[in-house]
Amino acid sequence: MAKNILKAKPLFIKLSSHANNKTNSKQNPNLQTYKINGVKVRLTARDARTLKKAA
Repeated sequence: MAKNILKAKPLFIKLSSHANNKTNSKQNPNLQTYKINGVKVRLTARDARTLKKAA
């Protein structure tokens, strides 16, 4: 099982139609599984790109 080391949470938004009706919506973070030093880790795609750039 992969470890979740970051505290990425879903983003809750309200979608608005042309008639100005509001609908609740949820956007989940883009979590990917990576191996770092032999340990499976769940990271967001943005955090993985940042770690790759730093290395």
